[in-house]
Amino acid sequence: MSGVQNVRQNALQNGLQNALGFVLRTRGRRRLHWTDVATYAYLMVGLFTLFAPVLWLVLSSFKTESAIGQFPPTLLPYSQKTALVAGHDQPLPLYRVTTPSGETREMAQVSRIGIMATMVDPARPEDTLKVNIRQRVPVQELTFAWTNYSDLFGKFTFGTYLWNSVFITVVATLLTLLFNSMAAFALSKYRFTGQKAVYLLIIGTLMIPPTIILVPVFLVINQVGLLNNLWGVILPAVATPTGVFLLRQYMLTIPDELIEAARMDHASEWRIYWRIVLPLSAPALAVLAIFSVMWRWNDFLLPLIVLSRNEQFTLQLALNAFQGELNTQWHYLLAMTVITLLPVTLVFAFLQRHITTGIASAGVK
Repeated sequence: MSGVQNVRQNALQNGLQNALGFVLRTRGRRRLHWTDVATYAYLMVGLFTLFAPVLWLVLSSFKTESAIGQFPPTLLPYSQKTALVAGHDQPLPLYRVTTPSGETREMAQVSRIGIMATMVDPARPEDTLKVNIRQRVPVQELTFAWTNYSDLFGKFTFGTYLWNSVFITVVATLLTLLFNSMAAFALSKYRFTGQKAVYLLIIGTLMIPPTIILVPVFLVINQVGLLNNLWGVILPAVATPTGVFLLRQYMLTIPDELIEAARMDHASEWRIYWRIVLPLSAPALAVLAIFSVMWRWNDFLLPLIVLSRNEQFTLQLALNAFQGELNTQWHYLLAMTVITLLPVTLVFAFLQRHITTGIASAGVK
């Protein structure tokens, strides 16, 4: 057992060394060539462009409501420090005040009228001072507002929105994999009249924008009684031409001899599909699963026209409804956005190794 572990550790170390050597390799032998400098600069700019907004979003989701509205904005979740002062029910904000004598003191602001603020020493509440607002600087401290996330489940029906999105995404993805793989199996391994015409008809639907068929889809959903029903969001999108094309191209690489051998062993067509074709198509199914999760999880337009009740809203609809006309609680909105991004990120992180294999194999016949 230890020998197997040593082999795995050595393989992992060799892989890391090869990857590190590939990333750090340079054109110049002894020193960096100007093309190396340009390449690394280009990669750093691209890395910053891609991840800076996400980093800003995550850090801002831990800011308090007052910290989000302060100017100039800060990257880290700094918030103004407060102190309890005798004679005041609520904590007062702290400032570093420059007194007329030039001394710097840490005082709490009691009130402000125009450009003049009344300050008080927290240790000596009877000691008050009126200063110009330009003579005081807020005292800030690094504070992570975890209540932004906990309040989502306490003050709002966030759990309902999350469950609706998870239910739609999981069920729609499973049905998409099932129906698309069945269609791809028929188009890749069966020979029948009109096979190419059916395939071209399916691929031709890619040229139709989804907004063109939005009204007919709504009328059909209304006629079958699926308005304000999660199934009204799931069923219209279970069959996708992209999924059929991707899986058909991959299944063409599966040898027909395997299927013929299974038929000689009296295996049914369903068993051939379920026990042979699907397992061999796992890389392509993983790619389609990633695409389907992203499509369903981020879908906004179809749920918008199908669902009108608050208890049926998905996370995307909840984010839209959370923005009020007069007031928007940005700290809760940013926290909800971060939670919305997590499932897609996790799915991509665990299944991304199948993307290259699946897409590359789908283009080979």
